[in-house]
Amino acid sequence: MKSLSGKSALVTGASRGMGRAGALALAAEGAQVLVHYSSGAKEAESVANDIRDAGGKADVVAADLAQPDGPHKLASRVRAVVGDRLDILVANAGISKAATIEQTTVEDFDRLFAVNLRAPFFLVQQLLPILSNGASVVLLSSLAARAAVGTIAAYAATKGGVDTLVKHFAAALGARGIRVNAVAPGVVATDMSSFTKTDAGREYTLGLQALKRLAQPDDIGGVIAFLASEDARWISGHTLRVDGGSKL
Repeated sequence: MKSLSGKSALVTGASRGMGRAGALALAAEGAQVLVHYSSGAKEAESVANDIRDAGGKADVVAADLAQPDGPHKLASRVRAVVGDRLDILVANAGISKAATIEQTTVEDFDRLFAVNLRAPFFLVQQLLPILSNGASVVLLSSLAARAAVGTIAAYAATKGGVDTLVKHFAAALGARGIRVNAVAPGVVATDMSSFTKTDAGREYTLGLQALKRLAQPDDIGGVIAFLASEDARWISGHTLRVDGGSKL
């Protein structure tokens, strides 16, 4: 039997990148996966079809998590699919904005915090009634939360907030056996890190890392599945660095 057979999972921002990799990894271990998207409907359906083609079970759910009521709408749509039990929540959806302190606008700042920090907070809040005892919550942090890299101060602040939420959520929900952790990738070859497609970007990235190759989404997806599994049953309140030894 696969390690997550009989479990249900929601992965936000699962139409591409690390969210897609996490959804596929969870499905490969037997979980029923709800593939969330905000704007990439075709890509999300493709992920769901890949899961189904491999013999798994997947549904697609949509919500704009930049909106104040986005998490509430998503939670309602999740309940309509899985009923009164959700076992795994992966709050992966996020946005980034490269800008100096001088260039950062109020609108940029507010949108970053809305998607990267406010949405995970209220999604957990709204899903608490159906999160099973012993559930696993995985948030997405970043290397930028602990190290100064690039001109992404506002983005980095949102991920620092995620690291703080992990501790408080883990403490608050531990009595129900709910584990809350975060994965903190370094630079991963995704659309969000398109600079890795240039020679200069690749050289910069490899210069940060002990391991000298570009990370791929699958490098992160497998760790998400691990944290959701019984093998990680005694891990809670931690941010796990999955960054190839970046900024040691």
